[in-house]
Amino acid sequence: MPKVTLYNQTGSQVGDIELSDSVFGIEPNESVLYDAVVMQQASQRQGTHATKGRSDVRGGGRKPWRQKGTGRARQGSIRSPQWVGGGVVFGPQPRSYAYKLPKKQRRLALKSALSSKVNAEEIRVVDVLNFDAPKTKEMLSVLNGLSVEKKALVVTADYNDAVALSARNIPGVKFVTADGVNVLDILNYDNLVITQDAVKKVEEVLA
Repeated sequence: MPKVTLYNQTGSQVGDIELSDSVFGIEPNESVLYDAVVMQQASQRQGTHATKGRSDVRGGGRKPWRQKGTGRARQGSIRSPQWVGGGVVFGPQPRSYAYKLPKKQRRLALKSALSSKVNAEEIRVVDVLNFDAPKTKEMLSVLNGLSVEKKALVVTADYNDAVALSARNIPGVKFVTADGVNVLDILNYDNLVITQDAVKKVEEVLA
């Protein structure tokens, strides 16, 4: 079982916490991680691209010249694809790029991402994370106390308005609940700051 240091809000060590071996202690599967990241990025694509085919372009109703006798190639419309200003052949149309991996693969990818953070010692477990009122300064103080210098993903068990508002104005810091933890965010942020209750909640779902 992987064991990591347990901190409080001020950054002081208050003990150790044992993490589930089946969630935080597996050998990361890079192939599944890659598939999960591509799936998430594909799902984020808007897919609002659109081009006009020959039937959508304005004009071109009259035949530009007669069929025979001019010495030129026969043409039926000045909006045919070979004409400048004509329609586009097989151009992109609005569509959804979203797709899903099998459930077992998604769970394995999430476990692999969490385990990679433990292996790289980029996880900080905090006993409690709570503020009396939203204060960006207090969140910065917590991150500095935990020696978090780069991008950080802050995770709590349930939605905390004060924590969410305190983190949203800090560049490179994102707040999510345990239910919203995903592979792309875990890999995209250098440090994972997670509360003790959130660890238990993640383990209950994935173990």
